[in-house]
Amino acid sequence: MGAMRRPYPDRAAAGRVLADELGSVGGSVLVLGLARGGVPVAGPVADALDAELDVLIVRKLGLPGQPELAMGAIAGVGEELHVVRNESIAAEVDPETLEAVRRQEVRELRRREQAYRGDRPPIDVRDRVVILIDDGLATGATMRAAVEAVRRHRPARVIVAVPVGGIESCRRLSRVADQVVCAWIPRYFTAVGQAYRDFSSVSDDEVRRVLADNTARRPGG
Repeated sequence: MGAMRRPYPDRAAAGRVLADELGSVGGSVLVLGLARGGVPVAGPVADALDAELDVLIVRKLGLPGQPELAMGAIAGVGEELHVVRNESIAAEVDPETLEAVRRQEVRELRRREQAYRGDRPPIDVRDRVVILIDDGLATGATMRAAVEAVRRHRPARVIVAVPVGGIESCRRLSRVADQVVCAWIPRYFTAVGQAYRDFSSVSDDEVRRVLADNTARRPGG
């Protein structure tokens, strides 16, 4: 896992590698890409598994002045929101500041849901094998929020699948997910972007395109 290897050309290429790592997955499979960066990875996985694809919006609760440092994360499945706190950081912030950041991120979460889904309701996860995909695991806070949010809706299984991640983050996620598939755990891991030659930002339009392509390939699409 920690062996030297070449970076992925882009997120779609990483998704194809990840699909090979996952192999055959039994049951009624639903692939959820964490928006935005996880969706282009999730597209090839859903295609390889001939599975439905949808988007899960997760927002980091960034520390004011240091937005990459997560006080926690918030995930939405349907109308329900689930918050995960990173207590070691959140405990150092006054409740008013934390609540202000939470409100701001809830607004952005709802905006993205409308942008990606429109009036289409989220796919029901109950009794499904749900594969949660992101472009990588750094702290794992957003993925943990995603897992816990999905769990509340009684899926059959929850699988976390990422092209790259830190070993400790992958281990922590294995405590809350039924299975964790991490295609590459670099020996020296500093950031998700190090695993990609092209790690450019993913636009709302690209998310919509990947979702539309999957719908068009499905029966009745």
